[in-house]
Amino acid sequence: MMGTPLTNLIVEEAHIEPGMRVLDIACGTGEPAISIATKLSGTGEVIATDISPEPLKVGEGRAQERGLTNIHFQIADAHQLPFEDRQFDRVTSRLGLMFFNELPKSVREIHRVLKPGGRFTAVAWGPIEQPYFDTTIGVVQRLTGGELPQSGLNMFKFGQTGVLTRALLEAGFSRASDELRDVEWTWPGLPEDAWKYFQSVTIPFTPLLKSIPADRKAAVDRAVISAMLRHCDGDQVRFSGKFILAYSTR
Repeated sequence: MMGTPLTNLIVEEAHIEPGMRVLDIACGTGEPAISIATKLSGTGEVIATDISPEPLKVGEGRAQERGLTNIHFQIADAHQLPFEDRQFDRVTSRLGLMFFNELPKSVREIHRVLKPGGRFTAVAWGPIEQPYFDTTIGVVQRLTGGELPQSGLNMFKFGQTGVLTRALLEAGFSRASDELRDVEWTWPGLPEDAWKYFQSVTIPFTPLLKSIPADRKAAVDRAVISAMLRHCDGDQVRFSGKFILAYSTR
């Protein structure tokens, strides 16, 4: 899967130890929560949360397939977490922070539910200027002249180092830092399928994608696929993704 190296990064940087209680926020279909539960080897507890029930059902099924008994899935809003104070040793979030409507409020909630000395580890998209977006949404913009919608711009709100650090310190964390990391971002298949996948999952770009004139859609598709071909390595499309890794201590 494209996100596996990113999941591995956040699990490693979270410094997971046996017996810990971990909260994963905006887990979607289950990562990194499932990988963290696996690393705990049957000890501790992982609470995997998301605001949408549908992806949680997928994640729950994946956890059951793996025979995991130390993970539970729960609907939760990051702006008002349904947990008592100081409940978790670790909190994680992979590609979720960019979509929180009120970042200060959600980060204060994360700080609240962490135990003293607990660690929050998160990954967000870096700058838009990177191959994955240059070959997709960048091509669309160059051929159509369309502008990125605000929802698309929000994906990169933490693209510069220091932005997340300031937000975490303002929320009350005793220590915080963030850095830009290059992480493998590879599609295990053909460029045609990678482009179809991009269009189906990058909801923030939907307004721009829908604005492509019908008589130009085929030309745009060909141009995107051609751009992706330059990143092909055998039967996969290999990118180096740029992400912001942030970690902080309560």
